Amino acid sequence: MGKSTFETLRYEKVAGLFEPSAAAGLFEYVQERASSGVLRPDYQVPTAAASYGDPLMDQLLLFVQPRIERLCDAEVFPTYSYYRLYRCGDVLRPHRDRKACEISVTVNLGHAPEKPWPIWIRGPHGADSIELFPGDALVYRGIECEHWREPYDGYYLGQVFLHYVDARGPNARWKFDKRPMLNIASSGASLNFSGPGNNSTEE
Repeated sequence: MGKSTFETLRYEKVAGLFEPSAAAGLFEYVQERASSGVLRPDYQVPTAAASYGDPLMDQLLLFVQPRIERLCDAEVFPTYSYYRLYRCGDVLRPHRDRKACEISVTVNLGHAPEKPWPIWIRGPHGADSIELFPGDALVYRGIECEHWREPYDGYYLGQVFLHYVDARGPNARWKFDKRPMLNIASSGASLNFSGPGNNSTEE
């Protein structure tokens, strides 16, 4: 059996990881949180509104985990969730992620206007530009692959990041990002949809 796309490139686009209605509901949630003023500025993108370990988003780590394990052919531990609401002019500088982000999933929740904002990623075979529509995801080796975005020319875009580590690898100690547990046990927040879509199409 030949190597998978993920194993070869160290990243892979997954079309339709979330159903459109699920992505839209999460996008509305992100916008409401941003408009309420409870989100903090992001350290990488200071003009973006962001949140670490949101109870609703941390639940997504568990919903997505089985799909990620199949794609990576490995058992993984969830570490943390993070989301941003990008605005016009935002830039994400080229970088690699910290150890808790060994396997990362970035999901487009929604954008206006309906024009993709490419994610650039550099794997062992060079740089590539990936376009994601709402519900689409890019799964990648965040420690290994440099990634970035050029200046955003839209109005706003919601993105959630779901991070994992190999359960049998050297970064396994970053399970839950060294928190006692995911931020879901004591929260009343709940997902109002059945979870990631069953669309198995991968590009």
